[in-house]
Amino acid sequence: MIDEFLKYLECEAGMSAHTLRAYGSDLRMWCDFAARGEQPDLASVTLDDLRAWVMHMAAGGASARTLRRRIQSLRALYAWAMRRKGLRVNPAAELTLARLPQALPSFIRPDETAAVLDTDVDGSDFEAVRNHTIVLLLYATGMRASELIGMRDADVDTVRRELKVLGKRNKERIIPFATEVRQHIESYRALRDRLLGYTPEFFAVRPSGAPLYYGLLNRIVHAALDGSVHAARRSPHVLRHSFATDMLNNGADINAVQKLLGHASLATTQVYTHLSYRDLQNNYEFAHPRAQRKGG
Repeated sequence: MIDEFLKYLECEAGMSAHTLRAYGSDLRMWCDFAARGEQPDLASVTLDDLRAWVMHMAAGGASARTLRRRIQSLRALYAWAMRRKGLRVNPAAELTLARLPQALPSFIRPDETAAVLDTDVDGSDFEAVRNHTIVLLLYATGMRASELIGMRDADVDTVRRELKVLGKRNKERIIPFATEVRQHIESYRALRDRLLGYTPEFFAVRPSGAPLYYGLLNRIVHAALDGSVHAARRSPHVLRHSFATDMLNNGADINAVQKLLGHASLATTQVYTHLSYRDLQNNYEFAHPRAQRKGG
């Protein structure tokens, strides 16, 4: 049944490969605990069984965030089984977990971003030009790492200065980009096609013509940001956070930022307004004489 559920998530719900791996791992862990690797009879599972699993994982050092995700995976399986298999109850829905504090995303300050993007690059070095173009694109468009990796060359239109990406749940969206980005894209494409002798299917590729993969993209971004920024993390997603934060700080409408990011809910985008307010508050406390007074 679990394999059938995962197939549903992939083919009908359009879940990403990353999400599928997480669901699969969580549900196999539940099977190992509940039935020693066999698939347990969902109808016979009780709320006490689930509480025992949570206690077992907590005793093993699992964080509250991990516990919540694993229970949510089981809830999703039960919800699917109730719709598709006639299951009558979902004990996982009755299991309540403590709410997690909302963590604000890490982002890079504009002066640090500028220092990274204004670095001179050897125009004859394919990997150097590609890496610089990738970092610029991630920051200039706010696209996800998976969207850049899967972006086809035909989806990047330098005449109209826009690109098309395939986001979560296979939803397409169009993102505009600036003239500076167009120039970097054209330079990268010319060097890439000359190196390969043809135009590859995917926009961002390795010297062999094969597309990037997440581990490589993460290393590219980390290397570009390392030593230049003070953010706690140096990942592709930090550039996405920085795009959203800088857009809102410079007066962009939150609904427009939501569409550019491909968020299904405006609530997801609103976390960046908290970042903007925190930055404002920090500036106030640093600069205002009354805020600097100690005591009372």
